[in-house]
Amino acid sequence: MSRNSNGGAPVPEGGWLDSQQQRAWLAYIRVQLRLTYEMNRQLQSDSDLSLPDYDVLTALSVADRGLMPIKVLAAQIGWERSRVSHHVRRMAQRDLVSCSLSTSDRRVTEVRLTRHGRRVLEDAAVGHVELVRRLFFDGLPRELEGPLSQALESVYTNIIAQGTLPPPVDWRPHGVSDRP
Repeated sequence: MSRNSNGGAPVPEGGWLDSQQQRAWLAYIRVQLRLTYEMNRQLQSDSDLSLPDYDVLTALSVADRGLMPIKVLAAQIGWERSRVSHHVRRMAQRDLVSCSLSTSDRRVTEVRLTRHGRRVLEDAAVGHVELVRRLFFDGLPRELEGPLSQALESVYTNIIAQGTLPPPVDWRPHGVSDRP
């Protein structure tokens, strides 16, 4: 950060956002905040789940055997490990997940999706997908779906490269595979 030429208020290193960047950023913030509110409200109302509950259940549902070390789960959903620990403890009290020490490394806590948790997720997914389609995709012209996906993937790749949380275990930039 630097000071402006007359010694006044600090100025970001790269300068302020230009008008197009500011428009895009504010549009993203408005969409993100409102969509998060609507998804959380719908999940609470229909399934007695919070959006963070849904995020955890969804990540576990695609994991091998519905099981992940807590550190891997944290990286997968982009939370700090302590936040995941506290949250899954509360979810375990509702029998959505179970937590136990790993049999291969007793220092590692593993989180497992329970049968009840999977049923709750499957029931919640119907209303969630309907809401996402209605609020997000119905407002997006079909020809912009590809460019929007590409833009968001590019931003995510940069966040992984520049951010402070470790990347998800199986993360690769879009279009990059293990194959030669």
